[in-house]
Amino acid sequence: MPFRANQAVARRVCGRHASAMEEIESAAFYDELAAHYHLIYEDWEAAITSQAKALDALIQDQGIQPPADVLDCTCGVGTQALGLAALGYRVTGSDQSAPAVIRARSEAGWRGLDIALAVADVRNLADVFDNKFDVVLSVDNGLPHLASDEALMRAARAMVGRLKPDGLIMVSIRDYDTLVYERPVMEPPRFTGTGQHTRFVHQIWEWLDERRYRMHLYLTEARNGGWINRHFAGEYRAVLRLELGEMFQVAGIAHPRWLMPQDTGYHQPILVGRRA
Repeated sequence: MPFRANQAVARRVCGRHASAMEEIESAAFYDELAAHYHLIYEDWEAAITSQAKALDALIQDQGIQPPADVLDCTCGVGTQALGLAALGYRVTGSDQSAPAVIRARSEAGWRGLDIALAVADVRNLADVFDNKFDVVLSVDNGLPHLASDEALMRAARAMVGRLKPDGLIMVSIRDYDTLVYERPVMEPPRFTGTGQHTRFVHQIWEWLDERRYRMHLYLTEARNGGWINRHFAGEYRAVLRLELGEMFQVAGIAHPRWLMPQDTGYHQPILVGRRA
């Protein structure tokens, strides 16, 4: 196995703005959401395929091809890991949420995909993984759950530390450079399906200060002639692209640069760079 015993890394708080409660709430958000995560998408299977296609194009543009070794260190239930493994990459996945990792393992199993999966805090990857990877990625806004610059810096160093020489880092976050000025309070509801398969998804953003917000996610499904509503809440920090890019540069990435959705086909800005 490419990692030591599957274990939950002790959650530690690093930084003057972080608190133990914030760390616990972040993990609990994904623990509760894991079984229902696919409902966020109109078509999760299509999203797995399309996101993998966009990420694969970026990876190959850097001269790296399957079966390269990829670590998805905030893999959640496997949206990106599953798609990349299906394209022939040797994928390892990790996440702080044990229920999410269990779901990802189940999804990989019935698809016949060989993905090594572990529970791991992104700030302490070396505690779980001995080996190095051609690509280390954290996409779909995983890192902004970390509540302080110190915690983000630890994550950046941990990710770079798992790269082979000249390995590729890939990180995507929401477009916070715009969102911190617009300060949206909600995303409009999205309706999918018909009849007994109808559901709608929407978010409410509760801004706690200039940079921190609590996202309230509502999933509502038609069920047996009625409706079931589920509520999930998680906290994020609006991390600016310049800030995160500088952190990865300090951590050892040469010339990190941001690629925007219109250039990549991926739904968020993506930071790419090679280990110096």
